[in-house]
Amino acid sequence: MRLRQGTHPQGMLSWHHVACAWLQPCRVLHTMSNTVHLDATYAVSQRPTGVGNYSLELLRGLAARYPDDVFCRCYRPHRFLPSFQEDLPSNAYRSLLIDGWFPMRPTVFHGLNQRLPRIPAKHMVSTFHDLFVMTSEYSTLAFRERFTAQARDAAERSDVICCVSSFTAGQVEDLLKVDRSRIRVIHHGARPPAPEQLKPIEAREPLVLFVGGIQKRKNAVGLIQAFSALPAPWRLVLVGDRGYGWEEAEMAIGESPARQRIQQTGYCDDATLQRLYASASVFAFPSFDEGFGLPVLEAMGWGLPVLTSNRASIPEVAGDAALLIDPYHPSALRDALVHLAENEAARKDLAVKGFQRVRAFTWERAVNATYAVYQELLAGSVTHHQS
Repeated sequence: MRLRQGTHPQGMLSWHHVACAWLQPCRVLHTMSNTVHLDATYAVSQRPTGVGNYSLELLRGLAARYPDDVFCRCYRPHRFLPSFQEDLPSNAYRSLLIDGWFPMRPTVFHGLNQRLPRIPAKHMVSTFHDLFVMTSEYSTLAFRERFTAQARDAAERSDVICCVSSFTAGQVEDLLKVDRSRIRVIHHGARPPAPEQLKPIEAREPLVLFVGGIQKRKNAVGLIQAFSALPAPWRLVLVGDRGYGWEEAEMAIGESPARQRIQQTGYCDDATLQRLYASASVFAFPSFDEGFGLPVLEAMGWGLPVLTSNRASIPEVAGDAALLIDPYHPSALRDALVHLAENEAARKDLAVKGFQRVRAFTWERAVNATYAVYQELLAGSVTHHQS
């Protein structure tokens, strides 16, 4: 049986749509005992970032790759109505997600961002992206407490936990006391551009690009300070919204002798970001802590030489295809940046290695590995007694 989501004119949503979507799963429950329910809340955003992009890739990929299965996209109340801006494939439908109540007992429920609703699912899966909030001072105390409580709850009630890197898997095992048998490592993927969109190194601008939140954890201050060692006409472009500790980055820019050559763009749409990836000569990502590090892969896909840190999950993602430095040593970052700016041959070598490296990470592989987790659960291969 197929469930078809009708099209609708933009801006003409009503509670009739809500009622239809709410009642739809009840009407077809008897035909879908193995439907997979997923928390699609984070896929609805005007400005998607890491978790949002992961959610979109997984939701769309599962429906496309497995047309004979049915996938219910569940949205928390504040994202339910906005979710109607996207038409769903024929083997997907939407439902409202409210903690403590659900119109059925899902066979498999997958929380895509290290939290689970209080609903009576037979099997629970959660994806953990990172735990830096629990280990370092990169957020407010109130957020840290709320995040930690949600993470501990999800870890306790998940039959299987999908981790986006081996590094994150190790943290889940150590910090949340999860047995390794319940953990599956499923890397993110990347979508390199078409070959005609790529520029050779020698045709690129003298531009150092950073993509990520302007925040303490991303070491934006360290990069701003290191960049001052590069002469004109080199420019630094910082892409991303403000995050925790952004004031320190603003101060560093104001104090930099190169401040006239530093640009903050804020959040960029895809077209603008692609132009920057295509034009830059160096991608710098000296983050202190990452659960995966997707911008590293994206930059490699655009043929950019990558300078990044040797901490957390980043070496796992970058392999030997990036110039790795200790982000806690400012001189190492400065010297590496100068080296790449002055050495076109080094930039070309890293660009080639990176472009080869990114081929090992595909969203298709991530989708298939996630689906295999569902099959494990349905086959009864995983046993976990939730408390």
